[in-house]
Amino acid sequence: MRDQLPLSLRRICNPRVSSVRSWWQTVMTPKPPGPPDGGWGWVVAAAAFAVNGLSYGLLRSLGLALPDLAEHFDRSAQDTAWVSALALAMQQAASPVGSALSTRWGARPVVMVGGVLTSLGFVLSAFARSLLHLYLGLGLLAGAGWALVFAPALGTLSRYFSRRRVLAVGLALTGNGVSSLLLAPALQLLLDAFGWRGALLLLGAVTLHLTPCGALLRPLSLPGDPEAPPLNPLAALGLGLFKRQAFSVFALGTALIGGGYFVPYVHLAPHALDRGLGGYGAALVVAMAAVGDSGARLVCGWLADQGWVPLPRLLALFGALTGLGLLAVGLVPAVGSEDDWGGPLLAAAGAYGLSAGSYAPLVFGVLPGLVGIGGVVQATGLVMMLMSLGGLLGPPLSGFLRDETGNFTASFLVCGSFILSGSFIYLGLPRALPSCRPTSPPATPPPERGELLPVPQVALPPPGGPHSTLDTTC
Repeated sequence: MRDQLPLSLRRICNPRVSSVRSWWQTVMTPKPPGPPDGGWGWVVAAAAFAVNGLSYGLLRSLGLALPDLAEHFDRSAQDTAWVSALALAMQQAASPVGSALSTRWGARPVVMVGGVLTSLGFVLSAFARSLLHLYLGLGLLAGAGWALVFAPALGTLSRYFSRRRVLAVGLALTGNGVSSLLLAPALQLLLDAFGWRGALLLLGAVTLHLTPCGALLRPLSLPGDPEAPPLNPLAALGLGLFKRQAFSVFALGTALIGGGYFVPYVHLAPHALDRGLGGYGAALVVAMAAVGDSGARLVCGWLADQGWVPLPRLLALFGALTGLGLLAVGLVPAVGSEDDWGGPLLAAAGAYGLSAGSYAPLVFGVLPGLVGIGGVVQATGLVMMLMSLGGLLGPPLSGFLRDETGNFTASFLVCGSFILSGSFIYLGLPRALPSCRPTSPPATPPPERGELLPVPQVALPPPGGPHSTLDTTC
């Protein structure tokens, strides 16, 4: 009877043939491409590592030149602090422009042009005849170049990774600490040997290496990318992301933290000098903070990718520890002589570096969960712009408090308070606080549309059975 059926019906009735056919269709169906989670992504991580070192790492060490600038131009610490503050603020305020240009033209040409502008800003500043020239050269021109390199490089890196995204971001951000570790004593040596003009001229040659770093940023197409780049400038900037409540909470907390986070970049070395340390002792303090910063970024990146603790909760925790670390730096007593290495200040700077380094990769690692992988480049630029508000306010306010009080103690206390306030705001993010419901571990790889975005709640049994632990202390 069965042999008399048509061939097509016999195949359907045969479960073995049906299962083999289903398996073959599954194998031959093309899978949508996703982040490679390696491969060329590690080259992009190396390029982002160099970009971070030649931007934030160089800015952190540049504070060693501020006393020489104040003496040469006979200006106050508040006036000279505007040089670094303008560069930092320009870098971050114009970062959405770098992201928008990257969305339209690709990250590779944008970063290459940014490297040329940064180098040109340092070279022209070496011939400055007034602080105004430094404001224009280092503050605006070099800052504009940095704005074109950081957000596109880091946003491109986030697109190359999924399961190991925070680790890759942490690896790239260690460029900040490694560069500070190398450039702080090297810059002090250049200042002693060639003066501030020669040092800026040589730094212009060093920052030109940003251009080949941009050439390594190979474009990558992913699911969810728009079919065509946005033509509307407002859409290219990604301002529509502020309509999402979670991103708005994140933006407010980040803006507050920016008011204090960058003060040590500018005034940690001058603070060490005020505490009685010599030039190389101050460089050692900066290097100690850089060592803690670099190591913590890798460890925290690995920890965050394990999924044991939600990223927003880690973000709030390490943000608060960073604020407490800066309070400790500000309360360290003065040393007896320049020959003293300042043990308490070194310890406080190391603790600050560990906490600040742990915070840094989480800021950018949490973005794909808040906005999805398609908007991560634009979100990175917006985050940089928000932090620029604090970057423009913090260092000049710190210099003003130093002029009024005679030391940087009040400055570090104020900036630590800003960071603690922003960390408190982070508690409004999804999963930042313990929940009274069972939670399952994050998917691997994490969803690319934003795993922290609101989704309908579905009652599912916990993965470990009915006796699984709850993510709560209720």
